[in-house]
Amino acid sequence: MATFRQLRSGKTQVIIRKKNYPKITRSFLTRTTAKRWARLIETQMDNRVFEDLSGAEGTTLKDLLIKYRDEIVPTLKSKVTLTYKINYTLKFKVCYYNLLELNTSHINEFKKDISVGRAPKTINGYINTLKHVWELARTTWGISLPPQSPFALVPMEKVNNLRDITLTDEEFLRLVEEADKIEIRDKHQKVIGKANWLPDMIIFAACTAARYSEITNLKRSDVDFNKRIATLRDTKNGEDRTIPLSTEAIKVLKRQPFGERFFYVKSRDLFKHYFNRARCNARIPAFRFHDIRSHAIRKMLLSGMQPIEVARISGHKTLAVLHRRYSRLQPEDLIMKVDNVVLLKR
Repeated sequence: MATFRQLRSGKTQVIIRKKNYPKITRSFLTRTTAKRWARLIETQMDNRVFEDLSGAEGTTLKDLLIKYRDEIVPTLKSKVTLTYKINYTLKFKVCYYNLLELNTSHINEFKKDISVGRAPKTINGYINTLKHVWELARTTWGISLPPQSPFALVPMEKVNNLRDITLTDEEFLRLVEEADKIEIRDKHQKVIGKANWLPDMIIFAACTAARYSEITNLKRSDVDFNKRIATLRDTKNGEDRTIPLSTEAIKVLKRQPFGERFFYVKSRDLFKHYFNRARCNARIPAFRFHDIRSHAIRKMLLSGMQPIEVARISGHKTLAVLHRRYSRLQPEDLIMKVDNVVLLKR
């Protein structure tokens, strides 16, 4: 089955032909190595355990990442963030190994390189992206890969990202007041107006526990002022969610200029810039816009709403996530309630 040819370069080329198998070709520096490899492949074919890994040998991790970035990422909600992450990963040495050469040590070296200044969850995100692309190559793109994944023995970082930041009523009012003072400037630092939408977005988020993207994507056609409900389209979990609107939320929406959407923000980075200015001016450290969602959930629970009712508004599928990530009840929030617990009847 094996045919050997001497190439002009001095290498020995092996060509293996066998019925029901593709033609296998490979070149070696010495004839002895070529014969040894040919015997191994022929034995695997005879025992019907041979896998053609030539596709993996001729494909680098970089090839997979580019294919994933160009064909699949544009269809995802996180396309901007994921595209940045992939383009950054392509700068590292790990991407230039072919899929047969790639091993655990290469992944661990990449992990070490990106660990400086990054949180454990971010590091895991980079590794999981590479792992996902490897699995796509094996299951979807039809590339035969070695049975042992190079990611199998790569330890993931321990993540403890639970946040316990809450706002007092005074801090929330201060945040809204400072947001109302934020001015918009042009590239010459000339004041051209105020960010009137900023305090209203903060108030609306506190009334509804809606996410940033859900608020900025809210259309007038999705709000029924008579029924006092709003439908948030294509939310984080891919489903639509209809929520009730409080009187304050209705007021906020009616204040917005007429247009297809209620809140028009040029970019998320611009919003973060203005929000962080308001936050700093209000002397509130380490607080994100998304934390207002937790503030809203906490206020709903304290108002007497049942967790299942709050989850219906916030969109949580399980109460466990609602309690673990967002309720953030403080001991002082429960003082009034513990006084109502009757221990003994006198």
